[in-house]
Amino acid sequence: MGERVFPTSREDAERAEAGPTDHPAYRLAFQDPDFLTREELRPIRLQLELLKPELLQAEHGVESTFVIYGSARIPEPAAAEALQAAARTPEEKRKADSLAAKARYYDEARRLAQIVSSLPQTGDGKRNFVVVSGGGPSIMEAANRGAHDVGQESVALNIVLPFEQAPNPYVTPELSFNFHYFAIRKMHFLIRARAVAAFPGGFGTMDELFETLTLIQTGKIKRMPVLLFGETFWRRIVDFEALADEGTISHKDLELFNFVETAEEGWQIVADFYAIEEGDKV
Repeated sequence: MGERVFPTSREDAERAEAGPTDHPAYRLAFQDPDFLTREELRPIRLQLELLKPELLQAEHGVESTFVIYGSARIPEPAAAEALQAAARTPEEKRKADSLAAKARYYDEARRLAQIVSSLPQTGDGKRNFVVVSGGGPSIMEAANRGAHDVGQESVALNIVLPFEQAPNPYVTPELSFNFHYFAIRKMHFLIRARAVAAFPGGFGTMDELFETLTLIQTGKIKRMPVLLFGETFWRRIVDFEALADEGTISHKDLELFNFVETAEEGWQIVADFYAIEEGDKV
Protein backbone atom coordinates (compact mmCIF):
# COMPACT_ATOMS: atom_id res chain seq x y z
CA MET A 1 0.00 0.00 0.00
CA GLY A 2 1.41 3.39 -1.00
CA GLU A 3 2.13 6.38 1.17
CA ARG A 4 -0.73 8.71 2.02
CA VAL A 5 -0.92 11.59 -0.47
CA PHE A 6 -2.97 14.03 1.55
CA PRO A 7 -2.21 15.24 5.08
CA THR A 8 -4.45 13.87 7.81
CA SER A 9 -7.24 15.99 9.25
CA ARG A 10 -5.31 16.15 12.53
CA GLU A 11 -2.22 17.49 10.75
CA ASP A 12 -4.21 20.15 8.94
CA ALA A 13 -6.00 21.07 12.16
CA GLU A 14 -2.64 21.70 13.85
CA ARG A 15 -1.52 23.89 10.97
CA ALA A 16 -4.79 25.81 10.99
CA GLU A 17 -4.30 26.76 14.65
CA ALA A 18 -1.54 29.14 13.51
CA GLY A 19 -3.81 30.92 11.02
CA PRO A 20 -3.71 34.66 10.32
CA THR A 21 -7.05 35.40 11.99
CA ASP A 22 -9.09 34.26 14.96
CA HIS A 23 -12.41 34.96 13.27
CA PRO A 24 -14.74 31.93 13.41
CA ALA A 25 -15.33 32.09 9.66
CA TYR A 26 -11.71 31.06 9.08
CA ARG A 27 -11.85 27.97 11.30
CA LEU A 28 -11.93 24.55 9.74
CA ALA A 29 -15.56 23.43 9.83
CA PHE A 30 -14.88 20.46 12.11
CA GLN A 31 -13.00 22.72 14.56
CA ASP A 32 -15.76 25.30 14.79
CA PRO A 33 -18.14 24.50 17.69
CA ASP A 34 -20.39 27.44 16.85
CA PHE A 35 -20.86 26.01 13.39
CA LEU A 36 -21.27 22.40 14.54
CA THR A 37 -23.99 23.35 17.05
CA ARG A 38 -26.10 25.27 14.54
CA GLU A 39 -29.69 24.10 14.15
CA GLU A 40 -29.05 23.13 10.52
CA LEU A 41 -26.26 20.74 11.60
CA ARG A 42 -28.51 18.49 13.68
CA PRO A 43 -28.37 15.63 11.11
CA ILE A 44 -24.57 15.71 11.31
CA ARG A 45 -24.61 15.70 15.11
CA LEU A 46 -27.03 12.75 15.11
CA GLN A 47 -24.67 10.85 12.84
CA LEU A 48 -21.62 11.69 14.96
CA GLU A 49 -23.39 10.60 18.13
CA LEU A 50 -24.28 7.31 16.50
CA LEU A 51 -20.81 6.75 15.05
CA LYS A 52 -18.54 7.57 17.98
CA PRO A 53 -19.77 4.92 20.44
CA GLU A 54 -20.24 2.45 17.58
CA LEU A 55 -16.64 2.74 16.40
CA LEU A 56 -15.11 2.74 19.88
CA GLN A 57 -17.09 -0.32 21.00
CA ALA A 58 -16.07 -2.15 17.84
CA GLU A 59 -12.42 -1.25 18.47
CA HIS A 60 -12.72 -2.67 22.00
CA GLY A 61 -14.17 -5.92 20.70
CA VAL A 62 -17.68 -5.44 22.13
CA GLU A 63 -19.59 -7.98 20.05
CA SER A 64 -22.80 -8.29 22.07
CA THR A 65 -24.21 -6.82 25.28
CA PHE A 66 -26.39 -7.54 28.30
CA VAL A 67 -28.41 -4.43 29.07
CA ILE A 68 -29.41 -3.53 32.63
CA TYR A 69 -32.05 -0.83 33.14
CA GLY A 70 -33.23 0.49 36.50
CA SER A 71 -33.80 3.33 38.92
CA ALA A 72 -31.34 6.08 39.74
CA ARG A 73 -32.87 6.37 43.23
CA ILE A 74 -32.83 2.94 44.85
CA PRO A 75 -30.06 2.92 47.49
CA GLU A 76 -27.55 0.16 47.96
CA PRO A 77 -28.31 -1.77 51.18
CA ALA A 78 -25.51 -0.02 53.12
CA ALA A 79 -27.12 3.38 52.41
CA ALA A 80 -30.74 2.39 53.00
CA GLU A 81 -30.80 3.26 56.70
CA ALA A 82 -29.21 6.65 56.07
CA LEU A 83 -31.90 7.42 53.49
CA GLN A 84 -34.62 6.56 56.00
CA ALA A 85 -32.96 8.56 58.78
CA ALA A 86 -32.82 11.65 56.54
CA ALA A 87 -36.60 11.67 56.04
CA ARG A 88 -38.29 14.56 57.84
CA THR A 89 -41.99 14.35 56.94
CA PRO A 90 -44.39 11.40 56.88
CA GLU A 91 -44.40 11.50 53.06
CA GLU A 92 -40.61 11.57 52.90
CA LYS A 93 -40.50 8.66 55.34
CA ARG A 94 -42.99 6.66 53.28
CA LYS A 95 -40.93 7.14 50.12
CA ALA A 96 -37.67 6.42 51.93
CA ASP A 97 -39.09 3.20 53.38
CA SER A 98 -40.34 2.15 49.95
CA LEU A 99 -36.96 2.78 48.29
CA ALA A 100 -35.08 1.09 51.14
CA ALA A 101 -37.27 -1.99 50.75
CA LYS A 102 -36.02 -2.23 47.16
CA ALA A 103 -32.35 -1.95 48.14
CA ARG A 104 -31.93 -5.69 47.61
CA TYR A 105 -32.27 -5.07 43.88
CA TYR A 106 -28.96 -3.21 43.97
CA ASP A 107 -27.35 -6.45 45.11
CA GLU A 108 -29.23 -8.50 42.51
CA ALA A 109 -28.17 -6.17 39.69
CA ARG A 110 -24.58 -6.32 40.90
CA ARG A 111 -24.71 -10.12 41.14
CA LEU A 112 -26.25 -10.41 37.67
CA ALA A 113 -23.45 -8.30 36.21
CA GLN A 114 -20.87 -10.46 37.99
CA ILE A 115 -22.37 -13.64 36.51
CA VAL A 116 -22.64 -12.25 32.99
CA SER A 117 -19.18 -10.67 33.04
CA SER A 118 -17.59 -13.93 34.21
CA LEU A 119 -18.76 -15.98 31.21
CA PRO A 120 -15.89 -17.74 29.39
CA GLN A 121 -15.11 -15.96 26.11
CA THR A 122 -14.06 -17.45 22.78
CA GLY A 123 -10.59 -15.88 22.79
CA ASP A 124 -10.90 -14.28 19.35
CA GLY A 125 -10.70 -10.75 20.75
CA LYS A 126 -14.47 -10.33 20.71
CA ARG A 127 -16.46 -10.04 23.94
CA ASN A 128 -20.05 -11.13 24.32
CA PHE A 129 -22.69 -10.26 26.92
CA VAL A 130 -20.75 -7.13 27.92
CA VAL A 131 -22.75 -5.32 30.61
CA VAL A 132 -24.34 -2.01 29.59
CA SER A 133 -25.94 0.50 31.94
CA GLY A 134 -27.06 4.11 31.80
CA GLY A 135 -23.86 5.03 33.63
CA GLY A 136 -25.50 6.79 36.56
CA PRO A 137 -26.08 5.88 40.22
CA SER A 138 -28.15 3.18 41.95
CA ILE A 139 -29.08 0.18 39.77
CA MET A 140 -26.90 1.54 36.97
CA GLU A 141 -23.95 1.75 39.34
CA ALA A 142 -24.62 -1.78 40.55
CA ALA A 143 -24.42 -3.07 36.97
CA ASN A 144 -21.05 -1.46 36.26
CA ARG A 145 -19.84 -2.40 39.72
CA GLY A 146 -20.61 -6.08 39.19
CA ALA A 147 -18.48 -6.14 36.04
CA HIS A 148 -15.74 -4.22 37.86
CA ASP A 149 -15.84 -6.76 40.72
CA VAL A 150 -14.69 -9.53 38.37
CA GLY A 151 -12.16 -7.38 36.51
CA GLN A 152 -14.15 -6.95 33.30
CA GLU A 153 -15.08 -3.95 31.19
CA SER A 154 -18.60 -2.57 30.99
CA VAL A 155 -20.31 0.09 28.90
CA ALA A 156 -21.89 3.25 30.33
CA LEU A 157 -24.30 5.36 28.28
CA ASN A 158 -24.67 8.67 30.11
CA ILE A 159 -26.74 11.60 28.92
CA VAL A 160 -26.59 15.36 29.51
CA LEU A 161 -29.49 16.35 31.77
CA PRO A 162 -30.61 19.64 33.38
CA PHE A 163 -29.52 18.21 36.73
CA GLU A 164 -26.10 16.81 37.37
CA GLN A 165 -25.37 13.26 36.22
CA ALA A 166 -21.84 11.98 36.22
CA PRO A 167 -20.56 8.49 35.44
CA ASN A 168 -20.49 6.24 38.48
CA PRO A 169 -17.02 5.25 39.74
CA TYR A 170 -17.19 1.71 38.33
CA VAL A 171 -17.57 2.47 34.63
CA THR A 172 -14.80 1.60 32.17
CA PRO A 173 -13.48 5.03 31.05
CA GLU A 174 -12.77 3.87 27.48
CA LEU A 175 -16.39 2.69 27.18
CA SER A 176 -18.08 5.58 28.99
CA PHE A 177 -20.07 7.68 26.53
CA ASN A 178 -22.08 10.86 26.90
CA PHE A 179 -25.14 11.65 24.77
CA HIS A 180 -27.16 14.70 23.85
CA TYR A 181 -29.92 12.79 22.04
CA PHE A 182 -32.07 10.31 23.97
CA ALA A 183 -33.02 8.60 20.70
CA ILE A 184 -29.43 7.79 19.75
CA ARG A 185 -28.63 6.68 23.28
CA LYS A 186 -31.56 4.24 23.19
CA MET A 187 -30.34 2.89 19.85
CA HIS A 188 -26.98 2.11 21.44
CA PHE A 189 -28.67 0.29 24.31
CA LEU A 190 -30.13 -2.20 21.83
CA ILE A 191 -27.81 -2.32 18.80
CA ARG A 192 -25.73 -5.13 20.33
CA ALA A 193 -28.18 -6.37 22.98
CA ARG A 194 -28.73 -10.10 23.48
CA ALA A 195 -30.67 -9.76 26.73
CA VAL A 196 -32.33 -7.00 28.75
CA ALA A 197 -32.94 -6.86 32.50
CA ALA A 198 -35.28 -4.18 33.86
CA PHE A 199 -35.20 -3.48 37.58
CA PRO A 200 -37.73 -1.27 39.37
CA GLY A 201 -37.47 2.30 38.11
CA GLY A 202 -39.27 5.41 36.97
CA PHE A 203 -40.11 7.13 33.70
CA GLY A 204 -36.69 6.43 32.16
CA THR A 205 -36.83 2.72 32.95
CA MET A 206 -40.42 2.51 31.68
CA ASP A 207 -39.45 4.31 28.48
CA GLU A 208 -36.52 1.99 27.82
CA LEU A 209 -38.43 -1.17 28.73
CA PHE A 210 -41.51 -0.44 26.64
CA GLU A 211 -39.46 0.60 23.64
CA THR A 212 -37.63 -2.73 23.88
CA LEU A 213 -40.89 -4.67 24.10
CA THR A 214 -42.42 -2.69 21.22
CA LEU A 215 -39.43 -3.35 18.97
CA ILE A 216 -39.60 -7.08 19.72
CA GLN A 217 -43.38 -7.18 19.38
CA THR A 218 -43.27 -5.50 15.97
CA GLY A 219 -40.35 -7.56 14.71
CA LYS A 220 -38.02 -4.58 14.37
CA ILE A 221 -35.43 -6.41 16.46
CA LYS A 222 -34.89 -10.11 17.09
CA ARG A 223 -36.55 -11.81 20.03
CA MET A 224 -34.35 -11.81 23.12
CA PRO A 225 -34.87 -12.50 26.83
CA VAL A 226 -36.44 -9.57 28.71
CA LEU A 227 -36.27 -9.98 32.48
CA LEU A 228 -38.45 -7.95 34.85
CA PHE A 229 -36.91 -8.05 38.32
CA GLY A 230 -39.49 -7.75 41.08
CA GLU A 231 -42.85 -9.22 40.06
CA THR A 232 -44.72 -7.46 42.87
CA PHE A 233 -43.43 -4.06 41.75
CA TRP A 234 -44.12 -4.59 38.05
CA ARG A 235 -47.61 -6.05 38.54
CA ARG A 236 -48.53 -3.14 40.80
CA ILE A 237 -47.19 -0.50 38.39
CA VAL A 238 -48.34 -2.04 35.08
CA ASP A 239 -51.42 -4.20 34.62
CA PHE A 240 -50.13 -6.19 31.69
CA GLU A 241 -53.07 -8.61 31.73
CA ALA A 242 -55.51 -5.69 31.53
CA LEU A 243 -53.80 -4.48 28.34
CA ALA A 244 -54.33 -7.93 26.85
CA ASP A 245 -57.91 -8.19 28.12
CA GLU A 246 -58.69 -4.79 26.59
CA GLY A 247 -57.39 -6.04 23.28
CA THR A 248 -54.69 -3.39 22.91
CA ILE A 249 -52.02 -6.11 22.98
CA SER A 250 -52.24 -9.84 22.36
CA HIS A 251 -52.21 -12.33 25.21
CA LYS A 252 -49.28 -13.85 23.30
CA ASP A 253 -47.37 -10.60 23.92
CA LEU A 254 -47.29 -11.46 27.62
CA GLU A 255 -44.74 -14.12 26.70
CA LEU A 256 -42.24 -11.46 25.59
CA PHE A 257 -40.93 -11.05 29.16
CA ASN A 258 -40.34 -13.02 32.35
CA PHE A 259 -40.71 -11.98 35.96
CA VAL A 260 -37.69 -12.92 38.08
CA GLU A 261 -36.43 -12.23 41.58
CA THR A 262 -32.78 -13.27 41.62
CA ALA A 263 -29.74 -12.88 39.40
CA GLU A 264 -29.32 -16.66 39.15
CA GLU A 265 -32.93 -17.12 38.08
CA GLY A 266 -32.57 -14.37 35.48
CA TRP A 267 -29.36 -15.76 34.02
CA GLN A 268 -30.85 -19.26 33.78
CA ILE A 269 -33.63 -17.91 31.53
CA VAL A 270 -31.02 -16.30 29.27
CA ALA A 271 -28.85 -19.43 29.26
CA ASP A 272 -31.84 -21.60 28.34
CA PHE A 273 -32.86 -19.20 25.57
CA TYR A 274 -29.43 -19.41 23.94
CA ALA A 275 -28.77 -23.05 24.95
CA ILE A 276 -25.68 -22.06 26.94
CA GLU A 277 -24.37 -24.80 29.22
CA GLU A 278 -22.17 -24.12 32.25
CA GLY A 279 -18.59 -23.65 31.07
CA ASP A 280 -19.57 -22.90 27.45
CA LYS A 281 -17.71 -20.11 25.74
CA VAL A 282 -19.86 -17.29 24.37
